[in-house]
Amino acid sequence: MIWIEILAGFVIWLTFWSLIPRDEWWFRGADFPRLQILALGIFAFMGLILWNAEWDLAREIILIGLIAALAYQLKMVLPYTFLWKKQVKQVRSDQLDTQKQISIIVSNVLTPNTQYHLLLAQIQKHQPDLVLTLETDQTWQNELAVIEADYPYRVPVPLDNLYGMHLYSKLELTETEVKFILSDEIPSIHTQVTLASGNQVQLYCLHPKPPSPTEAKDSTLRDAELLIVGDQIKDLDESCIVMGDLNDVAWSRTTRLFQRISGLLDPRVGRHFVNTFHANYPLLRWSLDHIFHSTDFALVHMERLPNIGSDHFPVYVVLQTGRVFEQIQEELEQTDEDEQEAQEAIQEGIEKAEKEEKMVTDEIARDYKDGTKAP
Repeated sequence: MIWIEILAGFVIWLTFWSLIPRDEWWFRGADFPRLQILALGIFAFMGLILWNAEWDLAREIILIGLIAALAYQLKMVLPYTFLWKKQVKQVRSDQLDTQKQISIIVSNVLTPNTQYHLLLAQIQKHQPDLVLTLETDQTWQNELAVIEADYPYRVPVPLDNLYGMHLYSKLELTETEVKFILSDEIPSIHTQVTLASGNQVQLYCLHPKPPSPTEAKDSTLRDAELLIVGDQIKDLDESCIVMGDLNDVAWSRTTRLFQRISGLLDPRVGRHFVNTFHANYPLLRWSLDHIFHSTDFALVHMERLPNIGSDHFPVYVVLQTGRVFEQIQEELEQTDEDEQEAQEAIQEGIEKAEKEEKMVTDEIARDYKDGTKAP
């Protein structure tokens, strides 16, 4: 039964590997499968306990290490279960006020996906106030044109690089900007939406690059983009929602730091996982698509929608604003260490972005000099 000890050692190694404060993808990748690591750890724990063999020092050390690893993994994932205190209150039936509500669908469609009708069916069924699509190119924009009559306010950013995005809104949008915070390839939408009640909400739509061998080699720019937005939000005295495919899990170091810096809440805490990726592999799923909001919002409804042919499930959330919620909900406490860590990560991201931009500029200049490209 040596394989039990090997499995336990693997769980211990992955757990403590994820604690190393490095940005390279081979470190940050261990943030994602915590549920899977936990499941393997529990299996290994039961095997060690039930293993009908004499206990020796090695087995005892492995068991202690495994217990520590399981405790840490539980600490990370338990907040996203009903066993934890809810971070966002549920709107009671006697408090419902549709004029103060905002309903949202966030969907990473997967650019090559051609099952347009499946997303359109979900939009038709739920009739959300806002639809944010990610990875949408010109073809997707053309296919979604059928909803434009119902969504007079639109922010189209069709791109062929898997980072296009489109925002469709039934509610008025003002002060709209498409920003490229750290990369000319990665857009984000910043706008203000006016609810039926007249309440105004600042909206941020994001889709940074993930740390992976095929995308970004590290999480530096992803982390910096999220924290730059969080740093802006902390100084706002207004309602706010951040949504999109953040290519990071809810329990990661950066996402939790973002929450403390920005003061935004996560309606999943104290309820359940909303694991949106990967739609095709039930045993390999985690939460990449997020909706965070300010303390004046409470939750009316939240669900993961059916598969639309993408590698992501869409998410549907209905929120309601009100002073009563702001009075009973508390944002996460920020420390001086949080502020310092955030500013260091932001500065590192800015420096990396400037360095990459200079490398591209230098490469273009060399091509022109060598005659590879005509001026």
